[in-house]
Amino acid sequence: MICIIMGSESDLKIAEKGVKILKEFGVEFEVRVASAHRTPELVEKIVKTSKAEVFIAIAGLSAHLPGVVASLTTKPVIAVPVEAKLCGLDALLSAVQMPPGIPVASVGIDRGDNAVLLALEILALKDKNIEKKLIEYREKMKEKVYTSDEKVKEMFK
Repeated sequence: MICIIMGSESDLKIAEKGVKILKEFGVEFEVRVASAHRTPELVEKIVKTSKAEVFIAIAGLSAHLPGVVASLTTKPVIAVPVEAKLCGLDALLSAVQMPPGIPVASVGIDRGDNAVLLALEILALKDKNIEKKLIEYREKMKEKVYTSDEKVKEMFK
């Protein structure tokens, strides 16, 4: 089970990238909206009551949500920094500069899809079915590259 927490509803387009993959993999998930600053009690309730094995926290600007989630659990937390200001660099730096003892993994700016893939890799450590699906997913990516390569070679003959 994966829990995606967004700092605001405006982050939905980023979460949708990952939700599409989760549906493809058939992995149980939940998506919630809670602000580290405006509704910290809701963040705590979600984290403390969720059956999630991995949390994904999507947040922009000061991007405190991933750190707050990490402070409430010992389960893996993956940050997805959002491009809101400063091309998302403010959120990225907030996500990766966690204090010692409270680590947060981080993916690239707006990369909800990569966050889900990383979460699936974590779950695959104990679930061989997910591992198999990840291998198949990567094989499909290779096929797209090979197909594109052949098309480009033909175009420039």
